[in-house]
Amino acid sequence: MSHNDKIEHIGVISEIKDGIIKVDINVQSACASCHASGVCGVDSSNRIIEVFANQSQYNIGDQVKVVIKQRLGYVALLLGYVVPFFVIVLTLVIFLKLGISEGISGLFSVLILIPYYITVYLFRDKIKKEFNFEIEKI
Repeated sequence: MSHNDKIEHIGVISEIKDGIIKVDINVQSACASCHASGVCGVDSSNRIIEVFANQSQYNIGDQVKVVIKQRLGYVALLLGYVVPFFVIVLTLVIFLKLGISEGISGLFSVLILIPYYITVYLFRDKIKKEFNFEIEKI
């Protein structure tokens, strides 16, 4: 896999428990110029990422590199922004074609996101397993 196919961040292991390693990532100013900063989601100043990995080879305080495939960043972008946008637009068009007023159509178009995000929340564990980060010792 070439360097352009993955998103990498340096972090420190803050917790190891039940097969989950928590890595504290301190994002540097380099993220502002990164081509994938909008997709990565690690653009805040501090972020904790959970990694499912063999914990026997890692210790709290170890410096590691957290890696995720760039394709998964685009999938996250799709689930978080693109699909909800099309749900809103489609709902608005359907309600307007049914002859419902613009105000009510707009209100229902926004409210339709509640079931969408509840569904995403209910499937969060499955989604979390699909978005598996990998760690490498530095």
